[in-house]
Amino acid sequence: MAKKKTSELKQEIHKYKDEEIVLELKRLRNTLFDLRTQAVTEKIQDSSRFGKVRRDIARLLTERRARELRDQKATA
Repeated sequence: MAKKKTSELKQEIHKYKDEEIVLELKRLRNTLFDLRTQAVTEKIQDSSRFGKVRRDIARLLTERRARELRDQKATA
């Protein structure tokens, strides 16, 4: 995800389709893995990316769970 304000990022995530959320989660998890690998093998330029990527993953997971709960409520 590009550098955006948190509110803009939340709005963008809210517009994602379910498939897009899954794809973005995979991409971010791969990014986090790459960052961890770089941390072991070489010096990292921007160590704050760890937290940023983890927060983006959490935002996506939160949106996915909110949709699951909303769907359960709609069917109940």
